Amino acid sequence: MKDKINTLNDKITEAHSGGGKKRIEKQHSNKKLTARERVEYLMDEGSFEEIGMLVTHRTTDFGMDKEMFYGDGVITGYGTINGRLVYIFAQDFTVFGGSLSETHAEKICKVMDMAVKMGAPMIGLNDSGGARIQEGVRSLGGYADIFFKNVQASGVIPQISAIMGPCAGGAVYSPAMTDFTMMVEDTSYMFVTGPNVVKTVTNETVTSEELGGASTHSTKSGVAHCTSANDVECLEDLKRLLSYLPQSNKEKAHNLPYELNDEVRTKLATIIPDNPNKPYDMHEVIGGIIDEDSFFEIHKNYAENILVGFARLGGRSIGIIANQPMILAGCLDVNSSKKAARFTRFCDCFNIPLLVLVDVPGFLPGTDQEWNGIIVHGAKLLYALSEATVPRVTVITRKAYGGAYDVMNSKHIGADMNFAWPTAEIAVMGAKGASEIIFKKEISEANDHEAKLLEKEAEYADLFANPYTAAQRGFVDEVILPQDTRRKLIKAFSMLENKVSISPERKHGNIPL
Repeated sequence: MKDKINTLNDKITEAHSGGGKKRIEKQHSNKKLTARERVEYLMDEGSFEEIGMLVTHRTTDFGMDKEMFYGDGVITGYGTINGRLVYIFAQDFTVFGGSLSETHAEKICKVMDMAVKMGAPMIGLNDSGGARIQEGVRSLGGYADIFFKNVQASGVIPQISAIMGPCAGGAVYSPAMTDFTMMVEDTSYMFVTGPNVVKTVTNETVTSEELGGASTHSTKSGVAHCTSANDVECLEDLKRLLSYLPQSNKEKAHNLPYELNDEVRTKLATIIPDNPNKPYDMHEVIGGIIDEDSFFEIHKNYAENILVGFARLGGRSIGIIANQPMILAGCLDVNSSKKAARFTRFCDCFNIPLLVLVDVPGFLPGTDQEWNGIIVHGAKLLYALSEATVPRVTVITRKAYGGAYDVMNSKHIGADMNFAWPTAEIAVMGAKGASEIIFKKEISEANDHEAKLLEKEAEYADLFANPYTAAQRGFVDEVILPQDTRRKLIKAFSMLENKVSISPERKHGNIPL
């Protein structure tokens, strides 16, 4: 018996050593934790239970039968994060560069199946050179198996991908189909084809960092939802993100204990400038409404003319979508529409109420926007919000013009409660543009064209550049004082807690992708 126990202990020790001391040291020299260190840091102490520790590959081609490592380059299992059950895989770059083999894929698929059955989040820590070329189509088949599992789990359990090293070729599609993709600055990258292929095909010279680094994907492509300075910060950000999410689509996010105090926030009354054309930072409005320091922004550096993220309001987890007047005056464009639509659909999948803060002068005009499909991309946000069945509350802080008023969670597309501040302006377009059209003849016949335009502009603004016409129609439920916004929202979301929405029976809608 003793010999058998010693044999098992030797195998466990060998599995824990990954690709060996030299490769572990190289991983550390590249400022990266090993897969096992990442799992141990992320999970509650002593909670991780490994599955498939002694799995090895089955390949005999190209001398692979002489290179065997327990675990086959990926650590899989389950444990808890802040007491909550999660499933995880962590690719081990010290073993065959973390490359994916048939058995490597089988291990990942096994824990994904378990996560769906148990209704618990699935976390992937990606650090892989791609498909194991010695296995040919078998490794490609393994990727496809994972992709299929991603789709089956989508909208059922939260799926989070952390890119903590290379992620190339077919490997990038699994993170792209998960709910959130996090990247580590300077040590992680994602691309379908690497710099060498790009050079050969297009004659462009580009580095891995320029082509698919964290900065590129967090600012230009929008592939990365969050970036972190190093592995430890990435894992901390992952923990924080998870805290806002429920275990599955059958649950709601956990409410933190909260006692209502004096919820009046006087600072909110001082944020909107007297000049309607002067910008302000919507972060200040968000900060004045939510529980202190609870905003976790998603896609922070991408399409900055709209803000999305999670926060807590009276201890309740909510999703926030807000126009940002500091960037492009808060106009909706191609990228901001896609960003907000994706976030909306995630929140709706997982029963997270939505707060929409509106200050939007319209859609961004120009040939670039039209040629890049602003019509169909703007329709994505319209579709996503119209489809959402979670509690939805809107606050119009200032401008809500044209079709963008409709799109930004108006009463007409199913919002539950719509509030407006006294500074709100709800109309087809701004007073100047509207006056130039409506009163064109009067202005052209006037002796002083400019004075007449100003007169008509004031007339139009008096009639429409306010929230009261919309309130008279019931399109706005209540015009509220800014300082009362937090109190009103806490009550509204509490009232909507048990909202039930019944949709027509269908296989699925056809969102304009």
